[in-house]
Amino acid sequence: MTPNIKGFFKYLWRCLGNRIFAVGFIMVLTVFIVAILAEFLAVQPFQEMDVARTLEPPSGRYPLGTDHYGRCLFSRIIYGSRLALQVGFMIVGITSFIGITLGLMAGLAEGIIDSLITYISDVTWSLPPVVFALAIVMLLGPSLNNVIISLALISWPQLARVVRSKTRSTKTELYIEAAHASGMSTGRMIFRHLLPNILSAIIVLVTLQLPHAIIASTALGFLGLGAQPPAPDWGVMLNEGMDFIRVAPWQSIFPGLALVWTVLGFNLMGVGLRDILDPNIPD
Repeated sequence: MTPNIKGFFKYLWRCLGNRIFAVGFIMVLTVFIVAILAEFLAVQPFQEMDVARTLEPPSGRYPLGTDHYGRCLFSRIIYGSRLALQVGFMIVGITSFIGITLGLMAGLAEGIIDSLITYISDVTWSLPPVVFALAIVMLLGPSLNNVIISLALISWPQLARVVRSKTRSTKTELYIEAAHASGMSTGRMIFRHLLPNILSAIIVLVTLQLPHAIIASTALGFLGLGAQPPAPDWGVMLNEGMDFIRVAPWQSIFPGLALVWTVLGFNLMGVGLRDILDPNIPD
């Protein structure tokens, strides 16, 4: 085992001393394990329909019952965890690129560039995220890709503002001025000195944004604007289960519990990381 890997595990072990982070980490770890091992854990193909077993309650063959098409709910929820994580990380990846880039530009520049980026971020942040994303998806058409694009376009301002603030305070440090005086290029200075010093704040915010991305994409899926059937999307499953909530409550309860478990796990882990890495980040 290399020294870097050993150092990572030692640091992770210290982080687990924070109870909130430890609980969230265990919850998120279970979601990742389920998503990775979906092919091995699924008891039935998630798209396989059996009209003779529609709305069947939980049993040995179908641990969480079946839906109105006779599909195994357990298998669909397991594969849904993979889809939820993929969508969440794609949204946060695009959001991070936009937010970090604009935040660095605003923090390093002065005058009209800083004012323009700050104004755009303030206007964007003032808009209700799901409502604005809903408008974009309705304009572009219902699809999972459009959900990812719309949520990424509305979710970057908080990260940009934090990066801007951290950059403005860090760029006045003596080692940054010394790097400039030595002739180091701005690009090299950003990647070698500036980003490593604001990385903790970025990690905390990205972790806290993941559950918001997952729950927002699920909400749009519930409204029929995200992933389309027969995709194993938790929002789609919740929507389909609403018509059978009285006769087959498990069709809505179990996807809802999976969503709550995932979102709560990421939130707890993010709050724990904030306490450990950067307690000055606002809620």
